[in-house]
Amino acid sequence: MEQIFKKIALVGKHNSTDINGNMLRLAEFLRRRDHEVVLSTHGGELCHLTDWPCAPLKDIAGQVDLAIVMGGDGTMLNIARALVDHRVPMIGVNQGRLGFLADVSVDTMFCTLEEMLAGDHVAEERIMLTCALERDGDLLFHTYAFNDAVVSKSTLGRLIEFEVYIDNKFVYSQRADGLVVASPTGSTAYALSAGGPILHPTLEAFVLAPICPHTLSARPIAINSRSEVEVNLIHADDARVHFDGQTHRDMKVGDRVIIQRARNTVRLLQPSGHNYYDTLRQKLHWGEKL
Repeated sequence: MEQIFKKIALVGKHNSTDINGNMLRLAEFLRRRDHEVVLSTHGGELCHLTDWPCAPLKDIAGQVDLAIVMGGDGTMLNIARALVDHRVPMIGVNQGRLGFLADVSVDTMFCTLEEMLAGDHVAEERIMLTCALERDGDLLFHTYAFNDAVVSKSTLGRLIEFEVYIDNKFVYSQRADGLVVASPTGSTAYALSAGGPILHPTLEAFVLAPICPHTLSARPIAINSRSEVEVNLIHADDARVHFDGQTHRDMKVGDRVIIQRARNTVRLLQPSGHNYYDTLRQKLHWGEKL
């Protein structure tokens, strides 16, 4: 049978030596199945797998048919941003805590991957955010975010004031600890802690969830994912914008953060029979069926 994924990138969790043995076993498993395996430079050096081809992820992103990511959801967020422009599908092997994105168990990864690599899998297209920070009309910073962009207070801990526009239409001004703008994937992350709704990951929507708003009537809203969200900082002693909780930039009064849907989506491959509601029940400890 013709190989579905001929060349596979194997990517490990940043700054973690715990994956060493599993990374080696997985690389050998893939080679026995006649896949060409290349390790990200960081993962290969970290795990001392010097006998395997290694290259920076940015150099191999356009050359591989699949990326298998060993780590947790934080690792998946990081790798998704790096691969989104190349449309490389991803499989996550969970060695973290929650595992909303990396949902293949390390304990059963070989039998699960055997089936998935043979074509027995389902693919989900997930929305990616593109985010820009502007100051005085100039672009200061641009990045992707898979989960969310968060405008919030910083070290001083005082409320900030901001205005929100959607498609150039004024929505509201608020005094709050901040605002989360989340994709459906990110609706189970910070936005959920801020009281936002859970969106099915295939929905065409964003969530806007205020963080501890001073006005108690302020509520999270869901909007069409084709919208452009603009957050203008009106007053703050100290403020930042965070992207996926992994990068941030300081903000000044007058700065604008513009969030839109990215052109490309992230393709996640799940085991056949994957049930999102099972995941919610397990990860959020919902009651089992009576």
